[in-house]
Amino acid sequence: MALTHGGQLSFIAKQFGLDENNWLDLSTGISPYLYPIPKIPEKVYAELPTTSNALLEAAKQYYQCQNLLPISGSQAIIQLLPTVHAEQFSSYKTTTRVYLPKVGYKEHQKAWQQANYQTRLYDELPETDQLVANAIVVVINPNNPTAKLYSANKLLSLLDKLEQLNGWLIVDEAFFDLYPQKNSMVLHTHRTGLIVLRSIGKFFGLAGLRIGFVSAQQKLLNSINEMLGPWTVNGPAQYITQQALGDVSWQQSQQLKLTKQSQKLTSLLRQYFDNTALSTTSLFVTVNSPQAESIFAQLAQQKVYVRLCDEKNALRFGIPRTSDLVKLELALQSLAL
Repeated sequence: MALTHGGQLSFIAKQFGLDENNWLDLSTGISPYLYPIPKIPEKVYAELPTTSNALLEAAKQYYQCQNLLPISGSQAIIQLLPTVHAEQFSSYKTTTRVYLPKVGYKEHQKAWQQANYQTRLYDELPETDQLVANAIVVVINPNNPTAKLYSANKLLSLLDKLEQLNGWLIVDEAFFDLYPQKNSMVLHTHRTGLIVLRSIGKFFGLAGLRIGFVSAQQKLLNSINEMLGPWTVNGPAQYITQQALGDVSWQQSQQLKLTKQSQKLTSLLRQYFDNTALSTTSLFVTVNSPQAESIFAQLAQQKVYVRLCDEKNALRFGIPRTSDLVKLELALQSLAL
């Protein structure tokens, strides 16, 4: 069964009996400011899209990491990882425990459960003495939608134990671009059993390109690449991403812009919700509320679309442009709280 995600405006508009015109869509954690699309040479469309060396070099510089594989978005690897694990550790599949965040991007949980792995859901990371042989721990860092961020030291301690247990640590860093790169786990993927996912869609505002990177030991990357087959990422996506990863000036401007807009959004939401209910990143703000379903419906009726989280007790607001803050404020003013 397909999971519900943000960005399904047609479905939401139909659900509330409204047309699709003039909505304020804040349902995703994707930057409203996208990297400007450069002119793309015709040969990029004409040639088969083998992995570009120029793209790899730009990615290695951006992530400060040597072992990277371009992929068609994180989702492709999330779905593939159980197959990769089963191929390498087939004799352990029935006894392997996969620890996943109770609240978080549910495609991780769906992938492991559909592959018939034992899953355990956690509110806080499992303690190292709780882990068993061949354990897999999945961490979304920062978490979407709770915004919880684990330190590299915390995750490295967990990795130490998992290496002893012949296990894996999978870290989804889709929203990490606005945090210091020195704190990213991608810097440690030379170690056994560590897999890190990085996204281009969120920070660069280019979700439609369907491109990201997976980082791990080269042997594991080779296995993933073998399963994916040739021409995984289209040529135009590679070309645009190469330009974006190398454009340091734009990246710095984007960081400042998103930080400023996040502060404006947080300040606005504080006027209507208890500050302790807010969890903030520079790409989304989550509001915890027992009235989340009612607020979601009231906002939708005013053509403001936010993400009702899976547990139905929180709303995630994507970062709006300055010009859209007025419409959001008017909608918030009319809420019956």
